Amino acid sequence: MEAVAIDRVTKRFDSVVAVQDLSLRVEQGAVFGLLGPNGAGKTTSLRMIMNILAPDEGTVQVLGQPASERTQDLIGYLPEERGLYRRMKVREALIFLAAIKGLTEAEAGRRVDGWLERLELAAWAEKKINDLSKGMQQKAQFIGAVVHRPALLILDEPFAGLDPVNAAIIKDIMLELREKGSTIILSTHRMEQVEMMCDAICLVNHGRSVLAGDLHAIKKSYGKNTLRLEYEGDGKFLERPDLVEKVNRFGAVVEAKLRVGADPQEILKGAVAAGVRLTRFELVEPPLNDIFIEKVSEANA
Repeated sequence: MEAVAIDRVTKRFDSVVAVQDLSLRVEQGAVFGLLGPNGAGKTTSLRMIMNILAPDEGTVQVLGQPASERTQDLIGYLPEERGLYRRMKVREALIFLAAIKGLTEAEAGRRVDGWLERLELAAWAEKKINDLSKGMQQKAQFIGAVVHRPALLILDEPFAGLDPVNAAIIKDIMLELREKGSTIILSTHRMEQVEMMCDAICLVNHGRSVLAGDLHAIKKSYGKNTLRLEYEGDGKFLERPDLVEKVNRFGAVVEAKLRVGADPQEILKGAVAAGVRLTRFELVEPPLNDIFIEKVSEANA
């Protein structure tokens, strides 16, 4: 059974078309990346899945039934705009959120206490939300999204405001929840996280899908056309417009996108001739970030 099935959905706000003729499928038990530039229609699409908004055209199915108030209780949601009641105490606010999803106060208390311990917030349980740092508030909001053990978890920029240690903790929990059967829809601008975690993606631009499907298959379809290099010496050997379309530098690592038909061995010969000491020379599939930029640029052309 598909966790989410969106069929030819359109949503308008007065004269603005936020989502247009969008269709996508999210397989149960998958981590699915919903991607796109700012204003692409991602948040509107997520809100239709949660039945916060109703589509003007098309249908939205969640866990085998039409999106409704009933399906809302099966979903955990971490919004990009954080929404905890800032004057409430942390534990009190989280128990309140759990109760909204149908948990008894006693069960909610047990689960919340367990999560507070795991995310190192137990010492802050009786503090007001307003007293927490941005990262702590993010972790508390995450607890609110998962405490009722939702079958479908929707996370909008879940790593925002987190340091690398806490981002890794949240990532591990997400993968653990998937192993236990939850489906996760992840919306983020951090392409490296999508690349490592997602099974499938949908890239939307101006409310339309411009690229969708199995992530591995999408990357494979582009072929291994990118050289990933680390070297010591002059980088002028990459100044070969007949072979190299563009070069992205990331400090020690350099990625060179090759032109169609270019032989990477010619680049290697040039490096050796220039006396460059190579410590890495690897032909790889293009990073998702490059695919993202290319598809959005094509759609905007």
